[in-house]
Amino acid sequence: MTKASDPIGIFDSGIGGLTVAKAVKQLLPGESIIYFGDTAHLPYGDKSTAAIQAYSIKICDIFLQRNCKVILIACNSASAAATELVKEYVGKRAKVFNVIEPVVNYIRETYHKTNIGLIGTKQTVGSGVYETKIEGLGNELKLHSLATPLLVPMIEEGFLQGTISQDIINEYLKKPVIHKISALILGCTHYPLIKEQVGNYYNGKVEVIDSSALVAASLRAYLEYNLLLNNSNNSSYNFMVSDFTESFEELTKLFFGEQVHLEKYKLWE
Repeated sequence: MTKASDPIGIFDSGIGGLTVAKAVKQLLPGESIIYFGDTAHLPYGDKSTAAIQAYSIKICDIFLQRNCKVILIACNSASAAATELVKEYVGKRAKVFNVIEPVVNYIRETYHKTNIGLIGTKQTVGSGVYETKIEGLGNELKLHSLATPLLVPMIEEGFLQGTISQDIINEYLKKPVIHKISALILGCTHYPLIKEQVGNYYNGKVEVIDSSALVAASLRAYLEYNLLLNNSNNSSYNFMVSDFTESFEELTKLFFGEQVHLEKYKLWE
Protein backbone atom coordinates (compact mmCIF):
# COMPACT_ATOMS: atom_id res chain seq x y z
CA MET A 1 0.00 0.00 0.00
CA THR A 2 1.33 3.44 -1.00
CA LYS A 3 2.37 5.62 1.95
CA ALA A 4 3.16 9.33 2.27
CA SER A 5 6.66 8.41 3.46
CA ASP A 6 7.43 6.53 0.22
CA PRO A 7 9.99 8.29 -2.01
CA ILE A 8 9.60 10.03 -5.36
CA GLY A 9 11.59 8.57 -8.26
CA ILE A 10 12.91 11.03 -10.84
CA PHE A 11 14.86 10.07 -13.95
CA ASP A 12 16.52 11.67 -16.94
CA SER A 13 19.01 10.66 -19.62
CA GLY A 14 21.70 12.46 -17.65
CA ILE A 15 21.89 15.05 -14.92
CA GLY A 16 19.84 17.81 -16.58
CA GLY A 17 16.77 16.44 -14.81
CA LEU A 18 18.31 17.62 -11.55
CA THR A 19 16.73 21.01 -12.38
CA VAL A 20 13.38 19.27 -11.91
CA ALA A 21 14.59 17.50 -8.77
CA LYS A 22 15.71 20.88 -7.42
CA ALA A 23 12.26 22.40 -8.02
CA VAL A 24 10.61 19.41 -6.31
CA LYS A 25 12.98 19.70 -3.33
CA GLN A 26 12.26 23.43 -2.97
CA LEU A 27 8.48 23.09 -3.14
CA LEU A 28 8.21 19.73 -1.34
CA PRO A 29 11.02 19.73 1.26
CA GLY A 30 9.52 16.81 3.18
CA GLU A 31 9.72 14.42 0.23
CA SER A 32 12.50 11.88 -0.21
CA ILE A 33 13.91 11.72 -3.75
CA ILE A 34 15.63 8.92 -5.64
CA TYR A 35 17.22 10.28 -8.81
CA PHE A 36 18.49 8.19 -11.71
CA GLY A 37 20.58 9.70 -14.50
CA ASP A 38 21.09 7.29 -17.40
CA THR A 39 24.47 8.77 -18.23
CA ALA A 40 25.63 5.60 -20.03
CA HIS A 41 23.07 6.28 -22.75
CA LEU A 42 22.90 10.06 -22.93
CA PRO A 43 21.71 11.97 -24.77
CA TYR A 44 18.25 10.47 -25.31
CA GLY A 45 17.66 13.24 -27.84
CA ASP A 46 19.29 11.25 -30.63
CA LYS A 47 18.13 7.76 -29.58
CA SER A 48 15.31 5.77 -31.19
CA THR A 49 11.90 5.58 -29.53
CA ALA A 50 12.37 1.85 -28.91
CA ALA A 51 15.70 2.41 -27.15
CA ILE A 52 14.33 5.18 -24.93
CA GLN A 53 11.37 2.99 -23.99
CA ALA A 54 13.66 0.09 -23.03
CA TYR A 55 15.84 2.32 -20.84
CA SER A 56 12.79 3.90 -19.21
CA ILE A 57 11.21 0.58 -18.26
CA LYS A 58 14.47 -0.65 -16.75
CA ILE A 59 14.77 2.50 -14.64
CA CYS A 60 11.14 2.18 -13.52
CA ASP A 61 11.94 -1.31 -12.22
CA ILE A 62 14.57 0.25 -9.94
CA PHE A 63 12.04 2.77 -8.62
CA LEU A 64 9.33 0.15 -8.09
CA GLN A 65 11.78 -2.02 -6.14
CA ARG A 66 12.29 0.97 -3.85
CA ASN A 67 8.53 1.54 -3.41
CA CYS A 68 8.42 4.94 -5.10
CA LYS A 69 4.92 6.43 -4.87
CA VAL A 70 5.56 8.66 -7.89
CA ILE A 71 7.75 8.19 -10.97
CA LEU A 72 8.59 11.50 -12.61
CA ILE A 73 10.03 11.40 -16.13
CA ALA A 74 12.26 14.48 -15.97
CA CYS A 75 13.32 14.30 -19.60
CA ASN A 76 11.43 15.75 -22.54
CA SER A 77 12.70 13.08 -24.95
CA ALA A 78 11.63 10.23 -22.62
CA SER A 79 8.36 12.02 -21.82
CA ALA A 80 7.59 12.13 -25.53
CA ALA A 81 8.71 8.60 -26.33
CA ALA A 82 7.85 6.53 -23.27
CA THR A 83 5.12 8.05 -21.07
CA GLU A 84 2.24 5.89 -22.28
CA LEU A 85 4.29 2.69 -22.15
CA VAL A 86 5.58 3.53 -18.66
CA LYS A 87 2.03 4.25 -17.42
CA GLU A 88 0.87 0.90 -18.78
CA TYR A 89 3.84 -0.94 -17.29
CA VAL A 90 3.67 0.68 -13.86
CA GLY A 91 -0.12 0.42 -13.59
CA LYS A 92 -1.36 1.26 -10.11
CA ARG A 93 1.96 0.65 -8.40
CA ALA A 94 2.98 4.32 -8.75
CA LYS A 95 1.67 7.56 -10.22
CA VAL A 96 3.53 8.59 -13.38
CA PHE A 97 4.29 12.24 -14.15
CA ASN A 98 6.23 13.77 -17.01
CA VAL A 99 7.51 17.24 -17.90
CA ILE A 100 5.17 17.78 -20.85
CA GLU A 101 1.62 17.48 -19.49
CA PRO A 102 1.89 20.23 -16.80
CA VAL A 103 3.15 22.62 -19.49
CA VAL A 104 0.29 21.75 -21.82
CA ASN A 105 -2.20 22.25 -18.97
CA TYR A 106 -0.69 25.66 -18.17
CA ILE A 107 -0.93 26.76 -21.80
CA ARG A 108 -4.55 25.59 -22.00
CA GLU A 109 -5.42 27.77 -19.02
CA THR A 110 -3.36 30.80 -20.08
CA TYR A 111 -3.35 31.23 -23.87
CA HIS A 112 -5.95 31.46 -26.64
CA LYS A 113 -5.76 32.30 -30.36
CA THR A 114 -2.01 32.86 -30.48
CA ASN A 115 1.36 31.34 -31.42
CA ILE A 116 3.48 29.35 -28.98
CA GLY A 117 7.17 28.58 -29.52
CA LEU A 118 9.18 25.54 -28.46
CA ILE A 119 12.93 24.89 -28.36
CA GLY A 120 14.27 21.44 -27.54
CA THR A 121 16.30 18.45 -28.71
CA LYS A 122 15.86 16.94 -32.15
CA GLN A 123 14.02 13.98 -30.61
CA THR A 124 11.56 16.11 -28.65
CA VAL A 125 10.84 18.42 -31.58
CA GLY A 126 10.73 15.57 -34.09
CA SER A 127 8.29 13.55 -31.99
CA GLY A 128 5.59 16.18 -32.54
CA VAL A 129 4.16 15.42 -29.08
CA TYR A 130 3.91 19.07 -28.02
CA GLU A 131 2.34 20.03 -31.34
CA THR A 132 -0.26 17.26 -31.10
CA LYS A 133 -1.22 18.12 -27.52
CA ILE A 134 -1.21 21.92 -27.80
CA GLU A 135 -2.96 22.19 -31.16
CA GLY A 136 -5.48 19.64 -29.91
CA LEU A 137 -6.54 21.87 -27.03
CA GLY A 138 -9.14 23.70 -29.13
CA ASN A 139 -7.81 27.13 -28.10
CA GLU A 140 -6.86 28.11 -31.66
CA LEU A 141 -3.20 27.78 -30.74
CA LYS A 142 -0.38 27.15 -33.18
CA LEU A 143 2.94 25.66 -32.07
CA HIS A 144 6.19 26.61 -33.79
CA SER A 145 9.11 24.32 -32.88
CA LEU A 146 12.86 24.62 -33.33
CA ALA A 147 15.53 22.01 -32.55
CA THR A 148 18.45 23.63 -30.72
CA PRO A 149 21.11 20.89 -30.43
CA LEU A 150 24.03 23.16 -29.51
CA LEU A 151 22.47 24.33 -26.27
CA VAL A 152 22.92 21.15 -24.19
CA PRO A 153 26.69 20.79 -24.80
CA MET A 154 27.08 24.55 -24.35
CA ILE A 155 25.42 24.36 -20.93
CA GLU A 156 27.35 21.25 -19.84
CA GLU A 157 30.61 22.96 -20.78
CA GLY A 158 29.68 25.78 -18.40
CA PHE A 159 28.97 28.49 -20.97
CA LEU A 160 26.04 30.00 -19.11
CA GLN A 161 27.00 33.65 -18.92
CA GLY A 162 28.71 36.07 -21.25
CA THR A 163 28.68 36.86 -24.93
CA ILE A 164 29.41 33.37 -26.30
CA SER A 165 26.30 31.75 -24.87
CA GLN A 166 24.13 34.80 -25.49
CA ASP A 167 25.24 34.92 -29.12
CA ILE A 168 24.41 31.23 -29.67
CA ILE A 169 21.01 31.64 -27.99
CA ASN A 170 20.28 34.77 -30.04
CA GLU A 171 21.18 33.02 -33.30
CA TYR A 172 18.65 30.29 -32.56
CA LEU A 173 15.91 32.64 -31.38
CA LYS A 174 16.31 34.82 -34.48
CA LYS A 175 15.13 31.93 -36.68
CA PRO A 176 11.94 32.91 -38.56
CA VAL A 177 10.15 29.70 -37.50
CA ILE A 178 9.70 31.00 -33.93
CA HIS A 179 8.92 34.65 -34.68
CA LYS A 180 5.70 36.33 -33.55
CA ILE A 181 5.08 34.09 -30.51
CA SER A 182 3.44 34.92 -27.18
CA ALA A 183 5.31 32.31 -25.15
CA LEU A 184 8.34 30.06 -25.55
CA ILE A 185 8.50 26.60 -23.98
CA LEU A 186 11.94 25.51 -22.76
CA GLY A 187 11.58 21.92 -23.96
CA CYS A 188 14.68 20.48 -22.29
CA THR A 189 15.56 20.14 -18.60
CA HIS A 190 18.94 21.79 -19.23
CA TYR A 191 17.34 24.99 -20.46
CA PRO A 192 16.17 26.48 -17.12
CA LEU A 193 19.85 27.32 -16.60
CA ILE A 194 19.70 29.71 -19.56
CA LYS A 195 16.19 31.04 -18.90
CA GLU A 196 17.54 34.47 -17.99
CA GLN A 197 19.47 34.76 -21.24
CA VAL A 198 16.49 33.60 -23.28
CA GLY A 199 14.45 36.23 -21.46
CA ASN A 200 17.09 38.85 -22.28
CA TYR A 201 16.54 38.23 -25.97
CA TYR A 202 12.79 38.81 -25.70
CA ASN A 203 13.12 41.71 -23.24
CA GLY A 204 9.97 40.71 -21.35
CA LYS A 205 7.75 40.61 -24.44
CA VAL A 206 7.48 36.81 -24.55
CA GLU A 207 6.79 34.54 -21.56
CA VAL A 208 9.55 31.96 -21.14
CA ILE A 209 7.97 28.77 -19.77
CA ASP A 210 10.15 26.60 -17.52
CA SER A 211 8.55 23.20 -16.95
CA SER A 212 10.40 22.52 -13.65
CA ALA A 213 8.24 24.80 -11.50
CA LEU A 214 5.04 23.69 -13.24
CA VAL A 215 5.87 20.01 -12.71
CA ALA A 216 6.64 20.55 -9.02
CA ALA A 217 3.35 22.41 -8.51
CA SER A 218 1.40 19.69 -10.32
CA LEU A 219 3.09 17.03 -8.21
CA ARG A 220 2.28 18.87 -4.97
CA ALA A 221 -1.39 19.21 -5.96
CA TYR A 222 -1.60 15.47 -6.64
CA LEU A 223 0.06 14.50 -3.36
CA GLU A 224 -2.14 16.86 -1.32
CA TYR A 225 -5.36 15.67 -2.97
CA ASN A 226 -4.46 12.01 -2.41
CA LEU A 227 -3.21 12.55 1.17
CA LEU A 228 0.28 11.43 0.16
CA LEU A 229 2.18 14.61 0.98
CA ASN A 230 5.12 13.90 3.28
CA ASN A 231 5.49 16.64 5.88
CA SER A 232 8.14 14.91 7.96
CA ASN A 233 11.65 16.17 8.62
CA ASN A 234 13.21 12.88 7.56
CA SER A 235 13.62 13.48 3.83
CA SER A 236 16.56 11.81 2.07
CA TYR A 237 18.15 12.18 -1.35
CA ASN A 238 19.83 9.40 -3.33
CA PHE A 239 21.44 9.97 -6.70
CA MET A 240 22.33 7.18 -9.12
CA VAL A 241 23.91 7.18 -12.56
CA SER A 242 24.46 4.35 -15.04
CA ASP A 243 27.97 5.58 -15.84
CA PHE A 244 30.17 7.67 -13.57
CA THR A 245 32.72 10.36 -14.35
CA GLU A 246 34.02 13.10 -12.08
CA SER A 247 32.70 15.70 -14.50
CA PHE A 248 29.14 14.42 -13.96
CA GLU A 249 29.54 14.80 -10.21
CA GLU A 250 30.95 18.32 -10.62
CA LEU A 251 28.00 19.30 -12.81
CA THR A 252 25.48 18.33 -10.13
CA LYS A 253 26.15 21.63 -8.36
CA LEU A 254 25.20 23.50 -11.52
CA PHE A 255 21.89 21.66 -11.95
CA PHE A 256 20.83 20.84 -8.38
CA GLY A 257 22.25 23.86 -6.59
CA GLU A 258 24.61 21.77 -4.49
CA GLN A 259 27.14 19.09 -5.27
CA VAL A 260 25.93 15.58 -4.50
CA HIS A 261 27.46 12.13 -4.37
CA LEU A 262 26.60 9.95 -7.36
CA GLU A 263 26.27 6.20 -6.93
CA LYS A 264 26.98 4.10 -10.01
CA TYR A 265 24.27 1.57 -10.86
CA LYS A 266 24.53 -0.64 -13.93
CA LEU A 267 21.28 -0.73 -15.89
CA TRP A 268 22.32 -3.79 -17.87
CA GLU A 269 24.31 -6.61 -16.35
